[in-house]
Amino acid sequence: MSKVSPKAEEILESLWIATVEGDDVGFLLSDCILSPEDLQEGIDELVKLAYVEVKGDRVYLRREGRPEAEMTVRRHRLAERLMMDILDIQGAEGNEQACAFEHLLHQGVDTKICTLLNHPTTCPHGKPIPPGTCCEEARKQGSPGIVPLTELKSGEMGEIAYLAASDGKKMQKLMSMGVLPGSELQLSQTFPSYIFKVGHSQFAVDDMLAREIFIRRPTK
Repeated sequence: MSKVSPKAEEILESLWIATVEGDDVGFLLSDCILSPEDLQEGIDELVKLAYVEVKGDRVYLRREGRPEAEMTVRRHRLAERLMMDILDIQGAEGNEQACAFEHLLHQGVDTKICTLLNHPTTCPHGKPIPPGTCCEEARKQGSPGIVPLTELKSGEMGEIAYLAASDGKKMQKLMSMGVLPGSELQLSQTFPSYIFKVGHSQFAVDDMLAREIFIRRPTK
């Protein structure tokens, strides 16, 4: 599979989100954030690779371009996880840095980042991260997965992997509870609220906050 330019990757990413994850049959060229010059160069490159086709004012993702588009989205969302969860670069700056960094995740670097993050299934905004071959191999080997607290069953234990709370007050609330990455957590109740133990203390949180606590399940 040919490595495409950053401008072409931006187009593929927009196409995947609009047509595969969304409900648009084609992507409007006017919706692209690239400059007219970069947009035209990117389109020409992708047409030459037979990844897209242009009809009027819309561009369509061809079957041949789907694998590259999917992996482009994967690299972007892994970059978001790295920036926000590991480097603690949040908000608009985190998104901007992720957009720049994603274009460097080639030649196996994305696999190393994914493994470092323990094969996350969603980005910080809750959107799915397309799995790579490393994710499939990890599942076959029974490697521990990272899931929101809401996916645990009563009685299950795990290690807190990271917190995805975008609101500063929520983050402070969790930290004041001792809900910190690396701490062991045991879930004791899931309804009507999520009740869990961290250390010798027990806490209750609602569904929304529970979804922002990500747990690394132990190897079975």
